[in-house]
Amino acid sequence: MKNLPWMTLGAVALAASAVATAADQKSVAVTAIVEHPALDAVRDGVQAALKAEGFEQGKNLKWQYQSAQGNTGTAAQIARKFVGDKPDAIVAIATPSAQAVVAATKTVPVVFSAVTDPVAAKLVPSWEPSKNNVTGVSDLLALDKQIDLIRQVVPEAKRVGMVYNPGEANSVVVVKELKELLPKYGMTLVEASAPRSVDVGSAARSLIGKADVIYTNTDNNVVSAYEALVKVGQEAKLPLVASDTDSVKRGAIAALGINYRDLGEQTGRMVARILKGEKPGDIKPEVSTKMELFVNPGAAEKQGVKLSDALIKSAAEVVQ
Repeated sequence: MKNLPWMTLGAVALAASAVATAADQKSVAVTAIVEHPALDAVRDGVQAALKAEGFEQGKNLKWQYQSAQGNTGTAAQIARKFVGDKPDAIVAIATPSAQAVVAATKTVPVVFSAVTDPVAAKLVPSWEPSKNNVTGVSDLLALDKQIDLIRQVVPEAKRVGMVYNPGEANSVVVVKELKELLPKYGMTLVEASAPRSVDVGSAARSLIGKADVIYTNTDNNVVSAYEALVKVGQEAKLPLVASDTDSVKRGAIAALGINYRDLGEQTGRMVARILKGEKPGDIKPEVSTKMELFVNPGAAEKQGVKLSDALIKSAAEVVQ
C-alpha cells in the first residue's frame, strides 16, 4: 500500500478527532413555563452545576433553552420539539412545563425542577424512584412555617387572601392544604382566581375588604405579574406575604422561601448523574431543604404594617 500524503493523514486524524468529540458531546434541552426571577435562577443554577460537573456549553455540551411565555399550548409545542431532538436529558422548570414534557415522552430522560408536588401533578407515581424516565427536584414548602410568617407580619390577621391560577396543579395543592391548616390557627382562606397573568391585578382588587393579608405561593402567573399585586397592596394597605424570596425585592413585605439558584444547582447535579450514565428512574425525587427569610421594611410601611425588630434581625436578607 502506498504511503498516504501527510495532508491526507492529517485530514484523517482531524476527522477521527471530530467523530470522537461528537461522541463525547452531551445535549441538554431546558424549558420553563415563563421567565421570572425565580425560574431564571433555576435555569442558571442548572447550567452552573453542569459546568462544575464537567459539562460546558460550547465544549462538550449542547445546551438549548426555550420559555413558553406563560402559554400551556406553547409549552406542549416546545415539549414535542425537544423530544424530537432526542437530547440526553430534558429539564422542565415549573409544573406546567414538566407536565407537557412528561406527556410527550416515555423514553427521553426528564428532570423536573421547581415543582411543588410532583405526585399530585402526576409526574411521578410517588416520592420513591419512579422506575421510568422521570425524576427531579421539588420546591415543596412546609405551610405551617408560612402561616407562622403571616402571623408575624400581620399578628391580627384572620382572613388570608390568596391569588392563584386554578389551572396550575401546585397552586391547587397549596390551596387545599391551607384550607385544612388555617382553621387550626383561627384563620380562613379567601380565594381569588387569576387564570392568566393579566388577571392578577383584578383578582387582588377583589380581595379588598375581604382579606386582612394576601399570601402568594410560587404560582407562575402571579409571580410573573407581581408588580400588579404590589400596586393593590400599597393602594389598599393590604399586606403581601410571599413564598418566593425574589418577590420581596419587587415589593412583598416578607418571604420564607427556597433559594432558587441553589435549587437549580441541585437539579443540575441530578442531570449530571444522568449524563454520566445513571437512569432517571433509579434516582429518587428530591426536595430542597435550604430556606431563607427575606424582609422588606419599606414595603411593610407602604402596606400599612411595621415589622418587629426580631423578625428583621432573623432575616437572611433585608431589602432596602
